This record gives sequence, structure tokens and C-alpha cells, in this order.
Amino acid sequence: MTGQKSGRAHLIAGGFPPGSAAGHDHDYARLRLLGLLAERDVPASVANDFSDIEKWLPVSQLLITYVAGPYPDAAQCRAIQHWLEAGGHWLGLHGTSGGRAERVEGMRQRRTVKAEHHALLGSYFLTHPPICRIRIEVSDIEHPLTRGLGTSFEVEDEPYFIELQAPDSTRILLSADYGPGAVSPSIGTLYARDTSLQPDGKTRVLGYVRKVGNGGVAYFALGHCHNPAIRAARTADAADATPPAFRGAWESDAFITLLRNAVTWGVGA
Repeated sequence: MTGQKSGRAHLIAGGFPPGSAAGHDHDYARLRLLGLLAERDVPASVANDFSDIEKWLPVSQLLITYVAGPYPDAAQCRAIQHWLEAGGHWLGLHGTSGGRAERVEGMRQRRTVKAEHHALLGSYFLTHPPICRIRIEVSDIEHPLTRGLGTSFEVEDEPYFIELQAPDSTRILLSADYGPGAVSPSIGTLYARDTSLQPDGKTRVLGYVRKVGNGGVAYFALGHCHNPAIRAARTADAADATPPAFRGAWESDAFITLLRNAVTWGVGA
């Protein structure tokens, strides 16, 4: 497979099982992302999962994924890796670091199963505490992906715990200290320890970039959104004070700047 400088993008946005929202407003995210591509006159194809990824990669320069459940299998990962090595760019957002979840006896929550796509993406989702206000530190304000963000910004979002898979070859761009209140019962039960913590014992990574051959992968954990129907379908939680319609980072100028930068990075303009 060869990467083509086509200026096209392929966008995957959807939940699992097919047709399921899986807790996220994929329609909203899809429309916002297509709008950002249209700003740059970047033509795009759209899918709900990775089932036909091999058809679209050869004619695409940028792959964008905003998913909650769908993930590439081993063969699809090989196709993506070959495409990246040939010069493609993959922008993974939010739930892309998740995937298949398994039941754990005696637990209501499920544990993410580590798979091939986590190694390729460079991160593995563990869990997240409830939505909160997050102050995000920008590590490199001159990097093309973070240009215009300043040294920090704030958003309301899910505070993701992700485990880096190749820290030595990963350039951290965004990080946050959630503070002592951001705790999860999954740590110590579903997961033996909190492998999302950085060496300082308090900072977690929320965004990074890594090279893969002549191409690269960028991942940003931000971007949760839901609508009233999705919120109503959730198990009632008295501690959940988020509004029925939640856009979070999507209403932040900083996040939109980040996405615009990512489109430019992805199509090489």
C-alpha cells in the first residue's frame, strides 16, 4: 500500500454495536469535523467503523477517528500501519483509545482489552472519573499541532486516564493534573494500578504525537459530547450533574484551534 498526497480525509465516527450511540453524540462530532475539513476544502469520505478501511486509505492522506467501541482488527491495523509508514497521518480523538471491553466478575463496569490498535495508536484507555473542569498544560507551544493555544487552556470534559504504549517515541503535547478529587473505583479493581500517571505521580497525558515511518499519529483524549436522548438512556447516577446536552470541549476555542491545526498537519498544507 502506498500513501498518496491526495489531500483527502477519511472520517470514522460511530459506536458499537452498529447504530448504537454508545454514550456519545457521533452525529454532532461528525458534523463538526466535516465542517472543519470543509473550511480547508478537504474532501472526505465517511464511515461508522473500520470495516472498509482498506478501500479508503489508498485515496486518503488523513484518517480521523471519533469512535466509542469500533476498533481496527489485526488485519486492519496492518493496513493502517503500512499506510502510515508510507506517509499517512492518523488523528485519533477521545474514545479511539478504547475498544473492546470485557466483563469482570462482580463488577458493573467493564475493562478495556488491550489489542493491536492500542500499540499502533500509542495509547490505551483505562477509565475516567465524572466530567469536570480541566486545566490543560501545553508542553510545546511552537509545535504545529499546538500553535495558537498558549501555555494552557481550560475545558469541561471527561478526565481520561490513558496508558502510553511507547513513551520513548511519543512527544507529549497536552497534559493535566486533575487533582486529588479525580479518582476512579476502576483503579485497584479493574486495573491493578494507575498506569496513566506520569513519573511525577500526578500528571496524565491528554495529547501526543508520534512518528510512524514517513507518517504519524496524533491522539487527543478530549471531545466528549452527548445529547438528551443519550443522557436519558444512561443508568441513573445522582452524582452526575452534567446537562442533558453536553458539548464540552467542542465549545472551546482552544479545542477547535487544536482540530484546525490537526487538519493542517494531516493534509500537509
